[in-house]
Amino acid sequence: MFKLGRLISWLIDSTTVVGAMAVALMMLHVSLDVVARYIFNTSIPGTMTLVSYYYMIVTAFIPLAYAEQKDSHISVEVLTEHFPKSVQNHLAGWMLLLSTVIFGLLTTRSWQEAVVKMATNASISQGETTIIIWPAYYILPLGFALMTAVSFYKFIIYLFRLRSGLDVKRASPDDIPNE
Repeated sequence: MFKLGRLISWLIDSTTVVGAMAVALMMLHVSLDVVARYIFNTSIPGTMTLVSYYYMIVTAFIPLAYAEQKDSHISVEVLTEHFPKSVQNHLAGWMLLLSTVIFGLLTTRSWQEAVVKMATNASISQGETTIIIWPAYYILPLGFALMTAVSFYKFIIYLFRLRSGLDVKRASPDDIPNE
């Protein structure tokens, strides 16, 4: 199981790099569009569509599993913080199973929607430019599938008290080398 955890961590880290690259490309694309508008009095065709249907979706859905791996999702513990630590741990463990089911359903449903969009060759016309958008619909099931895998893996680790291979160390400013 430890090696499977390492593999999942590698996959999550790789897709998170893709998410970070999407942020960088989005910033570059939008900046170039602004420069083109003010200097050349024209914009880059399809910028809004590419930002809305590609960059933002990759940025939002691909890193979901990374946040789960690091236990960095937002949580509100108004009631449970008063429970004994062992009860808190068991609640958190069994919530992983619930999360697995919910994200599994989201994976299935978003996959079905992506297949429909591909079959209809979904696209958007922006000005004189037509941009296909159906490939972007496959990003959601990818992000949800990674989230499902991480939560299920963490549930198995909890249930059988196994050693996890996931990289659960949170990034901190102290981890950045000084130059």
